[in-house]
Amino acid sequence: MTDASSPIRTRFAPSPTGFLHIGGARTALFCLLAARATGGEFVLRIEDTDRERSTDASVQAILDGMAWLGLEHDEGPFYQSQRQERYREVIDQLLEAGLAYRCYCSRERLEALRVAAMAAGEKPRYDGHCRDRKDVPEGVEPVIRFRNPDEGTVVFEDRVRGRIEIANSELDDLVIARGDGTPTYNFAVVVDDLDMNISLVIRGDDHINNTPRQINLYHALGAEPPEFAHVPMILGDDGQRLSKRHGAVGVMAWREQGYLPDAMVNYLARLGWSHGDQEVFSRRQLVDLFRIEDVNRKASRFDTEKLKWLNQHYLREGDRDQAVSELAWHMERAGLNSAAGPQLTDLLAVQAERFDTVVELVEQSRSFYAEFEAFDAGAAKKHLRPVAAEPLRALLQRLQGLSEWSPERLQAAVQETADALEIGFGKIGMPLRVALMGHGQSPAIDQTLWLVGRDRSLARIERALAWIAERAANA
Repeated sequence: MTDASSPIRTRFAPSPTGFLHIGGARTALFCLLAARATGGEFVLRIEDTDRERSTDASVQAILDGMAWLGLEHDEGPFYQSQRQERYREVIDQLLEAGLAYRCYCSRERLEALRVAAMAAGEKPRYDGHCRDRKDVPEGVEPVIRFRNPDEGTVVFEDRVRGRIEIANSELDDLVIARGDGTPTYNFAVVVDDLDMNISLVIRGDDHINNTPRQINLYHALGAEPPEFAHVPMILGDDGQRLSKRHGAVGVMAWREQGYLPDAMVNYLARLGWSHGDQEVFSRRQLVDLFRIEDVNRKASRFDTEKLKWLNQHYLREGDRDQAVSELAWHMERAGLNSAAGPQLTDLLAVQAERFDTVVELVEQSRSFYAEFEAFDAGAAKKHLRPVAAEPLRALLQRLQGLSEWSPERLQAAVQETADALEIGFGKIGMPLRVALMGHGQSPAIDQTLWLVGRDRSLARIERALAWIAERAANA
C-alpha cells in the first residue's frame, strides 16, 4: 500500500450517456479529496468509446455539474475517443506477445455456452475455444480476447473493503476489442490509468468484479496496478437503490431545486464518510480530514431532510458570494429583475433564515421585485377591513415624512403610529403586511418596509386604502 503521505493521482472517468448523477458526483468528490489531501493530482477523463450512447450534451452536462460543485480537475478532460490509435498499439503488443488472441465464435455459440452453464448452475464463462485456433473463418470480424492466466489467484488490498482474493479459474478470457476494433471498457481503462500514472482508483463497488481482470491486464503489460478503493452504492430515502423514481438524481436538478454548491459538497462528503459526529465541514476541512479508508463499507441512504438542513445552514452562514450568485440565477429563472428591488445581499440578510432553499426564498420574495396583481382573497378579507383604514392612513402620513428609510426608523414609525392611536401593534402590522406583500407572509414589518422600498411602500399602502374604501362602499 502506498505511503499515506505520498502524493497520489486519482481520476474521475464518467461515461457521457446522461447527466452527472449523485453517485458519480460523490465519487468525483472522493477522488478530489483523496488527491488534495496528499498534495497529488486529480484527473478528469471522459470515457466516450460507446459512440451510440455518448453525446456532446452529456459531456457538457458532466462538465457543468462538476463546475457548479467546484470540483476542479488538475488535468484533462481527456477523451477515450481520441486515444484509439494508442489502444490499437497496445492490442497489437498483446497479440504479438501471445497474451491476446482473435476469437471467431458466433453469438449463437456464445449464447449456447451461457445457457448450458446456467442450466448446470455454473457461472457463464468463455471456454477458450479460439485460444489456439488455426483456421480463420471467412467473412467473420473477430473480437480480441485477453488470454487470462489459468492458475493462481488475484489478490489486492482494497482501501475501503480490505483484502479481496479471486481465483483465476473464476475468470474467463476477457474481450478487449470488439469486431470493429473499438476497445472495451476493461481494456481501455487499464491503458488509460497506466498512461496517466493513476495511483489510486476510486470507483463504485459495482466495479469490484472488473478489478481482478484489470489487474491481470496490468501484469500482462509489465506494469504494477494502482491501488483500488471501491465505495458502496447510494440508496434512496426508501432504502432502494437511488434512481430516477426518487426525483432529482442529477446534480444540476438539485441546483434547480434551490440547493447551494457548498451544501451539496458537504452533504455528499458525509454520504458514507464521517469524522466523529461532525456534520458541517468547510472545503478546507474536508481536504484536511478526508481519508478514503474512513469511507463506510455499507451502502449510504440519501436523506433529503438532512440535505435541507445543511442547505439552510449555508444560506445563513455560508459563502455570501456563492449564495448571491445562486440567488441571481434563480431570480432570472423566475422571471424577476434583481435590479428592480433591494440588493440581493440585503434580501439574503433578511430572508436566508426563513427558508430551506433558494427556490422557496425567491418565490416568497416576488413582491419585493414585481407588482402583484391582486391581494390574496383570504388575507384581504381578514385584515384589509374598514377598521384598518385609519391606522394605515396615519402610518402613510408618518412614512411620507421620514428622512431616512432604515429598518430602525421604520420600526419606530409603525410603533409610534400604534401608540398614537392607542392600538396594539398587530392592529396595524397585519394590514400593513397584506398591503405591502399582497398576502400575510413576510419578514418582520420593519424589514418588509425596508426591502419593499419607499416609493413602492407608499404606493401599495395607498392601493390598500383604495381597496378598503371600495369594500366599504360595496358593503
